[in-house]
Amino acid sequence: MDVRAEVLAAEVRIAGHVRRTPVESSHFLGAAGKCHAYLKLENFQRTGSFKFRGAMNKLLALAPAERKAGIVAASTGNHGVAVACAADLLGVPAVIFAPETARSTKLEAVRDYGAEVRQVGDDCLVTESAARAHARDESMTYVSPYNDPEVIAGQGTIGRELEQQLENVDTLFVAVGGGGFVSGIGGYLKAVGRDVRVVACSPRRSAVMHDSLAAGRILDLPSEPTLSDGTAGGVEADSITFELCREVIDDFVLVDEDEIADAVRSIVVHHHMLVEGAAGVAVAAFQKEREGLEGQDVVVVLCGANMDVETLKGLL
Repeated sequence: MDVRAEVLAAEVRIAGHVRRTPVESSHFLGAAGKCHAYLKLENFQRTGSFKFRGAMNKLLALAPAERKAGIVAASTGNHGVAVACAADLLGVPAVIFAPETARSTKLEAVRDYGAEVRQVGDDCLVTESAARAHARDESMTYVSPYNDPEVIAGQGTIGRELEQQLENVDTLFVAVGGGGFVSGIGGYLKAVGRDVRVVACSPRRSAVMHDSLAAGRILDLPSEPTLSDGTAGGVEADSITFELCREVIDDFVLVDEDEIADAVRSIVVHHHMLVEGAAGVAVAAFQKEREGLEGQDVVVVLCGANMDVETLKGLL
């Protein structure tokens, strides 16, 4: 995958559909470590998550006949909502598969965009397998949440925006699930010559990509419940993101549930805005690494804002 070329193509393709999200300086995060900390506010993206970039790029890249036949996706929430929104805007029939454990608020949002919801299995890989089978049987296009060059390129437009918004980025903190998010952003910045250290951040309860990279192969591992439901679940056995992550990621940080909760509360209190658990993972990882970042320009990507109301009540 030529990440630079595909991200630049995606930038043109999705212009006018996605929001160019702001970068906000964070005195709260940077002062203690005496670094220059910035937040990339993808929590302000359409549908409340970065996932809309990849979904829109994928659907716009399809041929008219493929769009007419419809699309299928598998998602715990954000990807499904993003695909449903993009499909609604483009008039594309959509079926979204989700695990039986998916949060009801996110499934309601999918239905609000007119997509059909089918709940199958209690693990993301089981759900993905069912979705792919349905797409194959019905001659529809399957839209992966991460294992697709056009989806990765769409997420990578965040890297393109960072290139334009900040003169320098020394270290980048990005939440990691299936690896498409970090592959796109980090891959683009490195492809254009930015000397950036990419730190992949995952909840300790669901760190499949971390463990797979450590083992040198994609592992089939269970995931425990986590506040970072947006990054939870397994990695497909043939995922192109595995090799991309090996090339792009420089360091990995695992965080615990209490650290994620504290990070979400901190952003609410100090920046007066909502973030979801996956965004809290990146903030928590930064807080663990902060003492070694003195004098650096550091970006923490806030990947989304979609949190169940009852979960938020509990955190607050």
